Amino acid sequence: MSLFAKLKSRAAAGNSVKVGLIGAGKFGSMYLSQIPRTPGVHLVGLADLSPDRAREALKKVGWAAEQYGAQSWDQARNTGATFITDDADAMIASDHVDIVIDATGSPAAGIHHALLCCKHGKHIIMVNVEADVLAGPYLAKKAAEAGIIYSMASGDQPALIAEMVDWARSTGFEVVCAGKGTKYLPVYHQSTPDTVWGHYGFSDEQVGSGDFNAQMFNSFLDGTKSALEMAAVSNACDLRPPADGLLFPPCGVDDLPHILRPVADGGILSHKGNVEVVSSIERDGRPVFRDLRWGVYVVFEAPTDYVKSCFSQYGLKTDASGRYAAMYKPYHLIGLELGTSVASIACRQEATGATSGFHGDVAATAKRALKAGETLDGEGGYTVYGKVMPAADSLKLGALPIGLAHHVRLKNDVPAGQTVKWADIDIDQTKEAVRVRLEMETMFR
Repeated sequence: MSLFAKLKSRAAAGNSVKVGLIGAGKFGSMYLSQIPRTPGVHLVGLADLSPDRAREALKKVGWAAEQYGAQSWDQARNTGATFITDDADAMIASDHVDIVIDATGSPAAGIHHALLCCKHGKHIIMVNVEADVLAGPYLAKKAAEAGIIYSMASGDQPALIAEMVDWARSTGFEVVCAGKGTKYLPVYHQSTPDTVWGHYGFSDEQVGSGDFNAQMFNSFLDGTKSALEMAAVSNACDLRPPADGLLFPPCGVDDLPHILRPVADGGILSHKGNVEVVSSIERDGRPVFRDLRWGVYVVFEAPTDYVKSCFSQYGLKTDASGRYAAMYKPYHLIGLELGTSVASIACRQEATGATSGFHGDVAATAKRALKAGETLDGEGGYTVYGKVMPAADSLKLGALPIGLAHHVRLKNDVPAGQTVKWADIDIDQTKEAVRVRLEMETMFR
């Protein structure tokens, strides 16, 4: 039975899956827009630090006021309406919620919510890739011990990549490389919230007319978000990141199997089983032909001459040898697709991608020469960007994860382009996120 049929069956039986969403930002709002048209799903609670913002989000995506007018958990359960709260902890503890979605974007909040889900026996969908990369292997272990599902969020690129990797392996192919597209130039690593709009080509009028968060947009541009997403894929799919960070080769969809193959075969990969992000623009700024800026891909290899001939017979774009081929999805719909994760957990008891090991990490890296006494401002800011690397190398270096490079003071100078280390900072080890990360490092070291 399909997921949709299973959801309709639950709706007919009066057994809708009960969901609690934390965070009414862009991702959360996109999911909210789809819930009223999804049978068998009841958004029992919506938690946000600003309940008024949550109400505005619901109004913006087309909900009627009575749909989010519940004044208590019991009223939400009995009427089918949604209860809005600023107390996410209480929502997780509520008996009226089956699945929790963390769409906060805060690493510390994501870790806290995941641990509470373990305590209260609630499945969790981790939209929060920042938290997943900072401590996902630890959280996945705790979730397994608690008997709950810890899942990636469908619609986000890591989950869609994990789905393609699973497809390739389940059909008998070795995955050579998997990843996504983005817009990239080397200079972007030094981008700050002051320069981001120029790189995107947005005018002052455009920025002034919408909800544009400069630091958030800059985290996509400066390579941090790509690094986080590839680390998440690495940890979910048992793939390895490049030793010295992502290469971001300019590459269109027709060239995926040509460029993303091992060096020995004429490509750029140091090894098979890699993650990589391809750029939609050439290094001189020209657009790449048939770019994959919004999409995801997987490159795989023909195991035999017979399969190689099948690639040719069915029109797959391959490299010159005919051995390497690629599948891709040109777009992803972010929160609009999140319902797949909810349905998969509720109806099949399966995650849509899940952390299974600690293979990739993202280290805070100096955007410029940093001086002792400066305060790091984290992802998308003025001081550091995130660089993906093998987890073993990160542990050996004592690298500071990008998820903890927020509001911490440097004790030492750090040259431009160098990794910031634990030894370079003052950090409060009593904070939950710090404690969890250090426990995870001990576990894997």
